[in-house]
Amino acid sequence: MAKIIVYDEDNDRLYTYQKNEDDPVPYSYDRTLLVGEFRGSSKSNTLWTTVRAMEAWNLTRREYKDPIDVGYAFKRIWEGGHGLQSQHYAGVSFDTGQTMSSSERRRLYYLAKSLNVWGYVEPINMTPTWVHFDRRYGKPACSAGYPVLKSGSKGVYVLILQDALNALGYPTYGLDGIFGANTKKALQDFQRSNNLSADGVCGCSSWRKITGEVVGIGRTSTVID
Repeated sequence: MAKIIVYDEDNDRLYTYQKNEDDPVPYSYDRTLLVGEFRGSSKSNTLWTTVRAMEAWNLTRREYKDPIDVGYAFKRIWEGGHGLQSQHYAGVSFDTGQTMSSSERRRLYYLAKSLNVWGYVEPINMTPTWVHFDRRYGKPACSAGYPVLKSGSKGVYVLILQDALNALGYPTYGLDGIFGANTKKALQDFQRSNNLSADGVCGCSSWRKITGEVVGIGRTSTVID
């Protein structure tokens, strides 16, 4: 059984579901994406994504018409396995087509590019044996990566921030995707400990420091679900 948090950008709300491994991910089309497939190699029982990511998946799956295997999708940031500000930690990224032929992957790649529903489709020369697409949102705080977060922010990037701070021992006392007073204090405590401006805003410098310390450290005693 997994807890799945889904952020709906259109109404700025988060919804929580309890699903089995062989259940479809909420908002996904028919049975084209099961919880176990979305989880991939993650050992976490708490997962998250967005409605728009699922809508992008749905359109891609309908237009491709054939099954699309998902090699890697969700990971929590302390599990690592991807870059420092990977969209996999946001639950909006898919590495697909590992079992496809090269011609099938090219068909999927050009389809994903043409649909204009993905925020980013990785160039085919960078993904020789898979197809990567993600439905990132928000303006990156750095040249790429996660957006600026502050009091009142909501969504999967807040979940990443809360998850990272908790793993590093700065308690947010919740994992709800809502940037409230506890998340601000935890961030300020981290900023002070790392000689950053303790303004309670997670911008480029804070994101770089946080992700540099937390990616791949493993489940610590202060991680919460």
